[in-house]
Amino acid sequence: MGKTKIKPTQGRILISEPFLQDHYFKRSVVLLADHGDDGSFGLIINKPINIKLNEIVSEFPEFDGQLYMGGPVKTDSLFFVHTLGDTITGSMKIIEGLYWGGDIEVIKEMLKLKQISSEEIRFFIGYSGWESKQLDDELERNSWVVSKTRVDQVINNNPVDLWTSILKTLGKEYEQLVNYPLDPSLN
Repeated sequence: MGKTKIKPTQGRILISEPFLQDHYFKRSVVLLADHGDDGSFGLIINKPINIKLNEIVSEFPEFDGQLYMGGPVKTDSLFFVHTLGDTITGSMKIIEGLYWGGDIEVIKEMLKLKQISSEEIRFFIGYSGWESKQLDDELERNSWVVSKTRVDQVINNNPVDLWTSILKTLGKEYEQLVNYPLDPSLN
């Protein structure tokens, strides 16, 4: 893939190059929830896992939304993004209308009272992290394309087709990449 023209920053997404074979990042889309001189924190937004949230975290109320694999770091921890803003104390704004983190006890109570729907919040096990300059090095190796994002791509998308659909919006140079096989040696 060609060099990225958009620089990584909070609220941007990383789209993996088609031949990246890493178990976690193969054909992934990562939301950068935080990015700075000290490093980057992101969540893979297109890797749903086939288990319910309250099956992993027993004290969590039942929730009909999908649970996602956020990345290979701290896979024993729960993270979340939402559209609830100041309703959730301690939330941090990513982009207009999209936040991450906040008071988990408030989230639990709102879930018990059915005041949150799956169109307002997403839960992730683990996160994707890069130390200072590590992401820059990966961008230099063309492992990622950086793009802008919208709230609906993060919260209300079809995760299975997200990688493909985003690449198609980036122009002809990237559109052809969606047809590359998962394993180029099978071509």
